Amino acid sequence: MGFRFWRRIRIAPGITLNLSKSGGSLSFGPRGAKFTIGPRGKRATVGIPGTGLFYTTTFPSEKSGGKNIPPDKHGDHSARPEDRLTLGFFKRLITPDDEEALVDGCRELALGDEDKAFHHLEKAIHLADGAYLAGFLALKKGDLEKAENYLGIAWRNHDRLGQYFSRYGIAATMSLSVTDEISVHVGPNIQGVLLGLSEIYQQQERWKDALESLEKLRRLEPDDVMVRLALAELLIDAHPDNIDIYRRIVRLSENIKNESPVHGALLLYKARALHGLGLLEAARDTLTNTMRKKKGRAKELLLALRYERALVYEDLGQQRRARGEFEKIYSMMSGYEDVESRLGL
Repeated sequence: MGFRFWRRIRIAPGITLNLSKSGGSLSFGPRGAKFTIGPRGKRATVGIPGTGLFYTTTFPSEKSGGKNIPPDKHGDHSARPEDRLTLGFFKRLITPDDEEALVDGCRELALGDEDKAFHHLEKAIHLADGAYLAGFLALKKGDLEKAENYLGIAWRNHDRLGQYFSRYGIAATMSLSVTDEISVHVGPNIQGVLLGLSEIYQQQERWKDALESLEKLRRLEPDDVMVRLALAELLIDAHPDNIDIYRRIVRLSENIKNESPVHGALLLYKARALHGLGLLEAARDTLTNTMRKKKGRAKELLLALRYERALVYEDLGQQRRARGEFEKIYSMMSGYEDVESRLGL
C-alpha cells in the first residue's frame, strides 16, 4: 500500500537549523518546519521517553508594548544573531581561513542567505562542523553528490563535531518534522550525520548503504523507537514480501507499547509483518489493541490500521467484518486506497 505514516526521514524539506549566540536565534526551512528559541519568543519542548522526539509548544514573547528588552549587564542578549555571529577585525588577522569561513557561513545563515552561507561553508569542510553544515545545505539544495561527500567528511571526523560551535558559543540544531505535532531535534553529532547519510542513500535508491547507516544508528541508540520505525519502513521498502524481513521487523518491535503515535506506527509495521508471516490472529490482535488508543493519533494512522485489519479479516475468512471495516474507512475517506472498488461502488 502507498501509505507511509513515517514518510521516511525527509531531512531536506523539513530541516530547520538554529544557530544562536548569547540569546540570538534563527531558523531556516519551509513554513511550519521551524523551531526557534530566542529573545523574541520560544518553544518549550517535552520529550517522549525512548523515542528521541519532542512535542513543541510556542509561547508568546516576553516583550510588551513594542519596547526593546534592555541589555543584560552580563551581555547584550537583545543583539541580533547576525551581529554576534561575526569575528572582529583584529581577530580575523589571526584566525585560520577555514575557521573564518565557518563563522561567516553561520552569519549568512543568520541573515537568511543560504547561497552565500553555502559558499563560505564549502571553504570550511576541513572542519567537521563546516562539513556538517555544508552537507545538510547541499542536501536541502538537492545536490546529493556534494551532500554525501561533505557528510562523509563529518562522519570520518565525528569525534570533532561541535568543537567550533562550542568555541564560538553557537548552538546548531537540526529539526525534522514528523507530523504537525512532533519534531525530532538532532545536534551536530554522529547521530545527525547518520540520519543525513541514510536520507541521501534512500534518495539514490542505494538501499544497502541506507540500511547500513540506520544499523549504525541503531547500535548507538538501540532503544530509540524512532530509529526502529525508520529501519522497519526502510526494510519493507527495500525488501517487500521477504519472509526474513518480516521476522526482523517483528524482532524490532518487541516490547513496544502503544505510548505515542510513533509507537503506534511501529506496531502497524509489526502487524503487517505478522500478516506476511501468516500469523493472522496475532496480526489482528496487534491491530485491535493499537486502535483502542485514538487520542492524539493522526487520521492517516488510524485509517492505515483499520485497512490492515480489514485485509487480515479477509484472510481469516471473516468477510462480513472485513466489509464492515472497509465501509467505515469509506465513510471517513472515500478515496482511500482501493476501498471503493472493494465495496463494489
